[in-house]
Amino acid sequence: MTSNASAKPNLDSALAHLADVVDQRREAFKAGQSDPKTSYTALLFSKGDDGILKKIGEEATETVMAAKDSRQSNLSPEQQKLLVGEVADLWFHCLIALSQFNLRPEDVIAELDRRLGTSGIEEKAARKAADKE
Repeated sequence: MTSNASAKPNLDSALAHLADVVDQRREAFKAGQSDPKTSYTALLFSKGDDGILKKIGEEATETVMAAKDSRQSNLSPEQQKLLVGEVADLWFHCLIALSQFNLRPEDVIAELDRRLGTSGIEEKAARKAADKE
């Protein structure tokens, strides 16, 4: 299911494009131009913060379950497709949450870039120390 390196899309631009669409749909919903009865994105935004965050929890659980079912070293194409689909659902709903809170995937990418080259253990310890101050 994975593609070769030359066929990989630019992750930053793909997420940015999808985030642009989500932001446009959020604005259309806020302007009364998008009906939650006919638009899934409008439906999510109509549920507010709690409804969006609940949906992320549901999608995270489905992703975990698909991953647990896919622990074999030689995944079948069906298992690969299921896991990738669940992660795609989770990422989409995370983009909805970012938009809800006026954030962008570029903000997440910048944070990941900032952490690059830092041990996860060291990074977590630094955050805990900063929280105590």
